[in-house]
Amino acid sequence: MRLRVFWGLLERDLVATRRQLGSVLAQVLMQPLLLLLVFGKVLGALGYTPPGYAQLLLPGLVALNAFFASAQNASFPLAMEFATRAVENRLRAPVSLPWIVAERIVAAAARGIITAVLMVPVGAVVLGELDWPVSGMPAALAFTVLGALTGGAVGVTIGSLVPPTRIGLTFSLVMPPLLFTGSAQFPFRELRAVPWFQALCALNPMTYVSEGLRGALTPHIAHLPGWLCLAALGLALLIFAPASVRTFRRRAVV
Repeated sequence: MRLRVFWGLLERDLVATRRQLGSVLAQVLMQPLLLLLVFGKVLGALGYTPPGYAQLLLPGLVALNAFFASAQNASFPLAMEFATRAVENRLRAPVSLPWIVAERIVAAAARGIITAVLMVPVGAVVLGELDWPVSGMPAALAFTVLGALTGGAVGVTIGSLVPPTRIGLTFSLVMPPLLFTGSAQFPFRELRAVPWFQALCALNPMTYVSEGLRGALTPHIAHLPGWLCLAALGLALLIFAPASVRTFRRRAVV
C-alpha cells in the first residue's frame, strides 16, 4: 500500500517534470555550460589554463548538476507549497510523513540525474571529444545518483526551514559557497597548498560527488579514493535525510 502511494506521488511529480523539462534544463544547464565554455575552452585557447583542464572540469560540472539541480528543485517548489498550503494535498496521502519526504527527495533527485546526464553530450559538443573509460561508467552513475539524492535531502531541509519570502535570498547566500567549495573546478588533493580551504571543501558533500566522478571518469587525475567518497556521501545522507523529515514535520504539523 505504502509503495503504491509512493509511486503514485512520484509519477505525478515526474509527469510535471516532463511538462516543465525545457524550462528546468534552461535554468540548471546554463551556468555549467558557461563555466565549461569559458574556463574549459576560451581560457584554454588563450593559454590561461593548463592543457587537459577541461577534462578535469567536466566531471565536476556533472557533479554540480546532480547536486544543485536536485537541491534547487526540492527547496523552491516545497517552499511555495508551504506558502500556498498546497502541501496539505500531499499530507492527506495514506502514508506516513517520512514516505512523503522520501518521495520529494527522489523526485528532486530525478531532475538532478537528468540534468547531470544531459551535461555529458553538452560537454562533448563543447570540448569536441571525451576520453572516458567505459569501465568507469557504473561507478559514475552510482556517484551521480548518490549526489542527486544528497542534494535532494539538502533541498528539502532548506525548503522546510526557510519562509517562502526568504527562499531566494537564502539560496543565493548558501549555494555560492557550496558551489565554490565543492571541488568542481579543482581536484581536492591539490588543495594541500591551501589547507584551510581544503578543510572547508572537506565539509561540502558535493566535494565527494566531484571526486567520485573524477576518479571514475578521469582516473589519471589526482582524486580521492572511491570508497572514501561513497562513505562520505552515505554519511551526508544519514545526516540530511532525517534532518529533512524533522524540518518537514515541524513545518507541516502545526
